[in-house]
Amino acid sequence: MAISHQMIGVDEVRAAGERIARLGVTRTPIVRLNVDDAPAEIYLKLENLQLIGSFKIRGMTNAIELADPAAVARGVWTVSAGNAGQGVAWNARRLGVSCSVVVPESAPDAKASALQRLGASIVRLPFEDWLAVAGDRRFEGLEGLFVHPFSDPAVMAGNGTIALEILDELPDVDVVLVPWGGGGLCCGIASLLRRLAPNVRIFACEFSPTAPLEASLAAGTPTEVPYQASFVDGIGAPFVFPEMFDLARLLIDGSLSTSLNDVAEALRLVVRRNHVVPEGAAAVPVAVALTGAAGTGRVVCVVSGGNIDQGTLAHILTDGASE
Repeated sequence: MAISHQMIGVDEVRAAGERIARLGVTRTPIVRLNVDDAPAEIYLKLENLQLIGSFKIRGMTNAIELADPAAVARGVWTVSAGNAGQGVAWNARRLGVSCSVVVPESAPDAKASALQRLGASIVRLPFEDWLAVAGDRRFEGLEGLFVHPFSDPAVMAGNGTIALEILDELPDVDVVLVPWGGGGLCCGIASLLRRLAPNVRIFACEFSPTAPLEASLAAGTPTEVPYQASFVDGIGAPFVFPEMFDLARLLIDGSLSTSLNDVAEALRLVVRRNHVVPEGAAAVPVAVALTGAAGTGRVVCVVSGGNIDQGTLAHILTDGASE
């Protein structure tokens, strides 16, 4: 079944903001990156401070609140590398319904443990099979409401509330940098900015060589790239879903990629200078901003989450290799 998405409306995003705020989703702060010689005026939108340590609580909460209550009552499930699953599990616990999360076998222990603490049942699959579930939107044995981690208008509307907060606190922002995983965060934010602040440039951020959106935009069609497992586990799928590619072409100014070594250095810098902990994917926009690729002016980096294994964090902080 072919899927197509339209740009999310301002009213949808504003309604989502009111809806999720009533349920305790955090309005996260924006802070200046403490680096005097940075190539731009870099700011951090700290979604790692959300209740589940990730922006995913926004979109998952909005989608579940808008869903048919009868479907929700039968339980909820999703496919996730960890953060979307936590968003669904948090809501399931809030509503007193069951939750299942299909995760890749490579899911970090920190994220798997958080899912279990929230009461979710975990189904582990090989990476390729896990990606197939995201595309098929079904898995034998799992019933109730399926919440797609990114390819869902209600999820994108919830994610777009980040843009409302950015414009409210920093109305003269020049550039917004967003990690590209499935595209729901980037396209949700870009939908709102395109309507309310059309002069703001919006870039997806990826790491090389696993930068499928960058390759797809260059080719003019969804293009598969080599998969590379790394500490940047929240993003890095080898391809872009067609409906998200079409939306990205409409909404964003392009994709900027950087190396894993630069991402590791950016993660170290944020921890040491700002005393907050980003996960690998969340450090990618910061790494891009520090290269100067996003230009000068006021650049907001969406620090999408902070769910990183302690061992991985310790390895990176002690200047360990970035694999």
